[in-house]
Amino acid sequence: MRVHAAEYNLYFLFAIIIYILTQFESNKALIIQRKLHKCFSSCPSVCTLLDFTKENITHLKTSDFNCFLQLRLLNLSHNLIGELDCSVFKFNPSLEYLDISNNRLHTIKCHSLQYIKNIKRMDLSYNNFKTMDFCSEFTALSQLKHLGLSSKKIQKDSFINIASMDLDFVFLGIENEIEYENGSLQFLNTNKLHINLQPNLSLASSYLLSDALDTSMTLEVSGAQCDVHCDYFTKSFFTINKNSKVVNLIISNSTMPGNEMLKIIPPIWDSSVEHLHIKMFRLIKEFKYVKMDFTHHSIKSFTLEYFTNDVFFFQGTHPFNIFAEMLVENVTFSNAGMIHFFCPPVPSIVRFLNLPSNRITDEIFLNCSSLNELELLNLQNNKLEQMSKISSMTLKMKNLKHLDLSKNGLHIDNEKQCNWMDSLVFLNLSESGLTNSVFGCLPINLQILDLSKNQISSIPIEVKNFVSLKELHLASNRLTDIPDCHNIGNNLGVLKVDENFINLPPKEFLQNCEYVQYLSAGQNPFQCNCDLREFVKMGVMFPKRLVGWPESYKCADPENVKGIFLQDFHLSEISCNTSLFLGVVLGTIFVVSIIVVSACFYFDVPWYIRMLFRWFRTKHRLRNVNQQDIQNDKLFHAFISYSQEDSDWVKNMLLPNLERKDGSIKICHHERHFIPGKAIIENIIDCIEKSFKSIFVLSPNFIQSDWCHYELYFAQHTLFGKNSNNLILILLDPIPQYSIPNKYNKLRSIMKHRTYLEWPKEKGKHALFWANLREAIHVNLSIKEEDMADPEITIT
Repeated sequence: MRVHAAEYNLYFLFAIIIYILTQFESNKALIIQRKLHKCFSSCPSVCTLLDFTKENITHLKTSDFNCFLQLRLLNLSHNLIGELDCSVFKFNPSLEYLDISNNRLHTIKCHSLQYIKNIKRMDLSYNNFKTMDFCSEFTALSQLKHLGLSSKKIQKDSFINIASMDLDFVFLGIENEIEYENGSLQFLNTNKLHINLQPNLSLASSYLLSDALDTSMTLEVSGAQCDVHCDYFTKSFFTINKNSKVVNLIISNSTMPGNEMLKIIPPIWDSSVEHLHIKMFRLIKEFKYVKMDFTHHSIKSFTLEYFTNDVFFFQGTHPFNIFAEMLVENVTFSNAGMIHFFCPPVPSIVRFLNLPSNRITDEIFLNCSSLNELELLNLQNNKLEQMSKISSMTLKMKNLKHLDLSKNGLHIDNEKQCNWMDSLVFLNLSESGLTNSVFGCLPINLQILDLSKNQISSIPIEVKNFVSLKELHLASNRLTDIPDCHNIGNNLGVLKVDENFINLPPKEFLQNCEYVQYLSAGQNPFQCNCDLREFVKMGVMFPKRLVGWPESYKCADPENVKGIFLQDFHLSEISCNTSLFLGVVLGTIFVVSIIVVSACFYFDVPWYIRMLFRWFRTKHRLRNVNQQDIQNDKLFHAFISYSQEDSDWVKNMLLPNLERKDGSIKICHHERHFIPGKAIIENIIDCIEKSFKSIFVLSPNFIQSDWCHYELYFAQHTLFGKNSNNLILILLDPIPQYSIPNKYNKLRSIMKHRTYLEWPKEKGKHALFWANLREAIHVNLSIKEEDMADPEITIT
């Protein structure tokens, strides 16, 4: 029983483990599918690109894509999709790119291809297709230009149905154990065929490569890997001949011994191939020099880039001499790790030699006289240093026109002269750490000179005149001024000084550089002031002459205009022209002065000034003079102020009752005591100052008179001050408060705070009125003998 119980427990535990694993896989698949639908849940209709690489997607549904109406690119590579049903894209009529490579496809539903009629690129490579049989429905994809394929078996029937399709590019991924029927590839109609091989394939792949050489104009073969022998790769090239279809041959991403690579050179050289391009190639084990005959060939260009050489020991002749012996017009060795390039042993036909991004030194081509046909030499990004050696190198290159020495650590030795070939018209010295001294080591027949991204601060005045120079590139240096074109040459048409330290282009620029058709001076720290106006004017008037105008031209200083486009920076003529500014200021001052002086005389301002002076002088005198002395200077008991409309009452009633024959009260009356020829206000002030009291006859007529108001104001503020009792108010006729204008607020205030005498209408009360008035006026008046004369005599 115990044994059975133990077995039962073991079986139960095993069942639980199986259940957990099953549930885990089920949940994993569910999570993956939910993840896909979660990606689709937002579903923006304007989305044009979807990338679901490596999302473990197993199958697709129409609902996943039905709202992506403008979808153009869909990447579903590296998933687990087993069947392609294009009906899921029925709502995506704009779909142009479909990448479903590296999945588990084994079936394509041909009838569903009608839903992707606008497809232009389709990648079906690296799936589980046993055979690559294209059904007739593929011909409906009339816009298809790029096609990716792979299969374990390729036969003639595979491509018959798409033979009529005009393709631009076909990628064919070769499986490890491929079955290939000779002649199958020739049914493909494509401009370029790219075959990606697997390491150590069988000889069957060599038949495939042989057919590939006669399938398209451009053939790229990648992925060739071998350690010793590469027969599956090299034997296929022995079938190539001058009647083959391939013209452009590319060998990429491959690794093999050097001698295996050299096996394919002779047959390629004597074939239909015109352009041979080897890239991302790794050389291993051995690499020996082999004498080859390059006399008969059709090769026009040979390119070797991203070349890795793992062979470091060579016996006898260096194998790189093979490249120097090639009779090709266009040769390129880029990123090949070359330390030296050998001089061809016989006169070479090479015209264009590109050697960028290597480790070549100054010793290259010294005393080399076999490059007479060379027109272009590119030594960019190498280990060159001495300009004098490089210039000497060119002396035997009689046809050299274009020389690129950029991105080298060059320096000038002032003790050594630079001698260049006269044929040189283009020289690129950018990014080489050069200073102003470079201008003493330049060929004089240059037409285009590139000195961008160096340390140049100015062009020396003693520099030679480059009579042929048409373009000068000085961008990204340390210039503070635009160079004087007179020192450069009269044929200069293009001048580039972008990204320097130019604050203010010189005013003479427009005159000195009148022949320059295109000036590129953007991204400089321009100082926006008056001196920049002529330069801005040129940009506004000739925007095509300033390259990058207006986007690249902004103010950097002062701070308040920083970042503003130069075309939006404006200063008035008067703010920049000192003479005009002084003229305007002085003219304005003169005109204002004339207006002020005229206004002063028109409004009698001098008189007002004198009155104010007299006013303040009187006030000052009153502060320092004894009150008794002031009273001794008084000549009158009272001064009478009234409206001319009330003159009858004053003359017939007031004066007779106050001035009796006894002379006890002396009244100052303007008709008797105002001095002729003297200003009215002066007479008023004099009379008020010489009187103890001021009598104001108030009536509706009084408030209508400005002179009465002036007299009231002066009387209140003279002599004893506004708080004294020198004012006597007689209300001749009632004056309602509301009828007093606002400008007479002084009168309103006085009537509110001072007691006044009201003229009675009943005759019986007149005696009391006169008695009260005489009592208010009564003051002891000390009159000097000379002032005792009759007042009427005073005005005669």
